[in-house]
Amino acid sequence: MTRLKTTPPSPPTTTISLRHARVRYGPLEALHGVTITAPGPGLTVLLGRNGSGRTTALHALAGTVPLSGGAVVWDGADVTRVPAHERARRGLCLVPERQAVFGSLTVREHLELAAGSYDIALDAYPRLASLLARRAGTLSGGEQRMLALSRALSARARVVLVDEPAQGMSPAVAARTYRLLGELHACVVVAEQRLPPALYGRAAFVHELRRGAVVFSGESGEWERRAAHRTGSSPS
Repeated sequence: MTRLKTTPPSPPTTTISLRHARVRYGPLEALHGVTITAPGPGLTVLLGRNGSGRTTALHALAGTVPLSGGAVVWDGADVTRVPAHERARRGLCLVPERQAVFGSLTVREHLELAAGSYDIALDAYPRLASLLARRAGTLSGGEQRMLALSRALSARARVVLVDEPAQGMSPAVAARTYRLLGELHACVVVAEQRLPPALYGRAAFVHELRRGAVVFSGESGEWERRAAHRTGSSPS
């Protein structure tokens, strides 16, 4: 009998996007009809200086800020009116830049909330093993980012949104963080002021925002070439 060869299943795919999204803070409009798409598994970077709208776009995807116009679409379904906690229940994980941990809980309690076992977290950030009994509010900024990111890595989410993942981390730990995010079988969207050195030469999708509007969308390699042309230097 001839045994048929079977092809292993491909990783599940997911896509989340903003379509003509507008966000207002009182009389000020922070996003002016922004359209961005983040496919997964894979890494998408929202680039922009402070005030560009990159963080607002991230929170609009998560549902923590409401749209005044446009839509949020997740795997073809309009989730604009789906509240943030329901998006989280469906598999979306947000790691904000500030207040990403609960100061009164210990490191161990944080990890137990994220998953029954926290082996993944300690493999990702061995430094946390010696901090399990410490309250999160007593950790350094870099240690808090490790804790917040380790919870996201353990959550097995379908969509992971992170604002400045490597803030306060050493270059070596930052590079490992981006490697771990890039290996997730998830749609991963990060917001950064500049393209992190760890991503130069690696496949990623980039949306650059300026004053609440998208000024570039494309592969990271194309963005690097355009940036090098503007500065007159060679890509790193």
